[in-house]
Amino acid sequence: MNPDDVEVTRGARAVLVVPEWRGQGLSRDLDARVAEAAGLAVAIGIEVVAVHPLRLRQTRAATLIGVGQIEAVKPDIAESAAQLVIVDAALSAIQQRNLETEFGAKVIDRTGLILEIFGERAATAEGRLQVELAHLDYQAGRLVRSWTHLERQRGGFGFLGGPGETQIEADRRMIRNRMARIRRSLEDARRTRQLQRAKRQRAPWPVIALVGYTNAGKSTFFNRLTGSDVMAEDMLFATLDPTMREIRLPGIDKAILSDTVGFVSDLPTELVAAFRATLEEVTTADLIVHVRDITHPDSEAQYADVAAILDSLGVNGPQDGEGDAPAAIAQIEIWNKIDTASPEHRAEIEEMAARRRDVAVISAETGEGVDAARALMAADLTARHEVARVFLRFDQGEAMAWLHARGDILSDEVEEGGHRLTVRLDPADRARFERLWPSSQG
Repeated sequence: MNPDDVEVTRGARAVLVVPEWRGQGLSRDLDARVAEAAGLAVAIGIEVVAVHPLRLRQTRAATLIGVGQIEAVKPDIAESAAQLVIVDAALSAIQQRNLETEFGAKVIDRTGLILEIFGERAATAEGRLQVELAHLDYQAGRLVRSWTHLERQRGGFGFLGGPGETQIEADRRMIRNRMARIRRSLEDARRTRQLQRAKRQRAPWPVIALVGYTNAGKSTFFNRLTGSDVMAEDMLFATLDPTMREIRLPGIDKAILSDTVGFVSDLPTELVAAFRATLEEVTTADLIVHVRDITHPDSEAQYADVAAILDSLGVNGPQDGEGDAPAAIAQIEIWNKIDTASPEHRAEIEEMAARRRDVAVISAETGEGVDAARALMAADLTARHEVARVFLRFDQGEAMAWLHARGDILSDEVEEGGHRLTVRLDPADRARFERLWPSSQG
């Protein structure tokens, strides 16, 4: 069997290899890593027929894992007639090719598997373009196979080069051209999204972004708050395309809640770059709600993974040498899945949460603690409000409605020519009001 002819399809049988070595930078439970890697495979309908957790003393430049470990995997491939070997690590093109030669089966690494999942799950045109861009970026550096399928995707736009152009040069040019077209399309989508955000900023509603590790329960929490039916399954990357709904919170008539793609450890850099336009929704939120599976054995490591991606998006304030970067966005934590904890573990979790003011402990599945989470979100959105004095003419009804919807009117004194208001506003809202009605202060 030629590995090049094997496609990653639903129902394919796979042997899973999960290597771990010192200096890998992962402080994770190996069993949890195996379970997550298997979950990634199941998420795309692959049947895992055997699992090999491998502890490496050192990595091999040619194959990543050692000769003895390769020989230990081979019998399972032969006995199960597996078409795939999934290696839960990043492989170079040479390592991938060498392992395919050794195993006689197609090999994909963690990045390739995640890209396959995203490719299957993306539901919108923009999402599909983002995934394709990430996939092309990933493959551009590993042109060790035929790229005839890209020619089919192009729909036939003519010949790719003159006489003497090698296949790999033609492939590279084909990829570059396609990536350039996708980037132009995504830039158009980004500008449209910026216009939509600008309209939302003019509207008197705070924006709340849900973030978290994949399968932490964001979509279940989103559905619980909004009464929506966003796909929420016990499955990695159940949500890819962002979804927005309006909600009501205590003391806040209307807010916009956004459900975003779940993060994962070693999220491919190609995907972070491709999905940056979508993730910009997080960077313009008034509040970031980090939903965590607090009962997961790697909950702390998952928290660190999400925090690292948020850092890369610039939502945690200016980094060194970035004095002009925007201020940090307020964040709170929702500790989910408390219903799955043992009584002893639950008591520990609740004790830890009681020592913090930015945490709510909930079960999005049963609804336990969700009211407390709503109250925490509302309290955080209003905690930084400032009191301002505003004078509005009688003909400034739109400004008056804006303040009533967005702020808390403490007093309204009718004077000659208009109203003198005392209003409590979020600093960002106060700045927006001053931009929209600059002559209304005092």
